[in-house]
Amino acid sequence: MARRVFFSFHFANDFWRTQQVRNMNSLEGQTLCSANDWEEVKRKGDASIEKWIGDQLQGKTCVVVLVGAETANRPWVIHEISKGWNDKRGVLGIRIDKLLDTNSRPSTAGVNPLSKVTFTGTTRTLAEVAPLKVPSGADSKAVYASIANNIEAWIEEAIRIRANN
Repeated sequence: MARRVFFSFHFANDFWRTQQVRNMNSLEGQTLCSANDWEEVKRKGDASIEKWIGDQLQGKTCVVVLVGAETANRPWVIHEISKGWNDKRGVLGIRIDKLLDTNSRPSTAGVNPLSKVTFTGTTRTLAEVAPLKVPSGADSKAVYASIANNIEAWIEEAIRIRANN
């Protein structure tokens, strides 16, 4: 049975790359907002965005953060990671910078967004506990195959880590 996951990513930069991961058919992810739908949610303000995130996380077992060049700079991505962890869901980062965009170009590896989430009252970050996976392969096809072959095991690992922390 496929795990139900929440995908967190930088919409503007990485939507095309994330679609490649979502279409691997090994997972059940949330229905992604179109650009127009996301603009409508944003237009209603922060409370509307928080509600949308909360609604989308319902019934999910893991937050899968698809990490591109600027993912760690997106405040709502950090919110999704924090909320997922605090709500007892597994959290997993996967680098997607080597997957090609709509112009057939890879990106650069960005900062690990899990390092932006700290545990209350400490300097310890989620990056010290939750995994950030770097798929093997020198090109987009090899990286895609690495993700496709490993994502289910990575998610199970993230869920086990959360259960033990």
